[in-house]
Amino acid sequence: MWKAIVLALVLAVGGAGSAQAQTKKESVAKLLQLQQAGIDNVGRAIAAQTSQRVLQAAGQAIPRLAADKREAAAKEVQADVKKFYDDIEPVLRKRTTELAATMLPALYDEKFSEDELKVIIAWLESPVSKKFQQMDGEVAGNLAQKVVADTRPTIEPKLKALESVLAKRLGLPSASASGAAASGAKK
Repeated sequence: MWKAIVLALVLAVGGAGSAQAQTKKESVAKLLQLQQAGIDNVGRAIAAQTSQRVLQAAGQAIPRLAADKREAAAKEVQADVKKFYDDIEPVLRKRTTELAATMLPALYDEKFSEDELKVIIAWLESPVSKKFQQMDGEVAGNLAQKVVADTRPTIEPKLKALESVLAKRLGLPSASASGAAASGAKK
């Protein structure tokens, strides 16, 4: 009879732990879902920063063009950079989402208890929310670095193609335009 009672207690405790783990997994999943807009913004920000660096590098060359060609060249450069952004932004956003789905759940599970996750999800003002917000900034930075590293083989050829087009439009040797924009993109 004692064996049956002990077995029943072990099963009850084990079942409760399993249910608690499932509840925590659900909370982590919900938190990740709530963070999706911020996660998407990491990919968008990387695309925007890269595009902005190229635009700035090209913008420095436009004043060297003949006055009658500057306005048209500036519009063409803007269109080329926008096309570049539109091409790389979905790639970066998608990879950011994929990496967040693999990186963040374990981190949130490790760093927060079930009760803390509920507090974060409810966005209550508490020390727990402040802890999450501090960590979230670090996570975004780390995620951005990982996205850049993982997408570099996909993005760099597109960046070099854009730099080549811009160099031709602006009458620059492609090596100097490529070097200026590439050094900005690697920062």
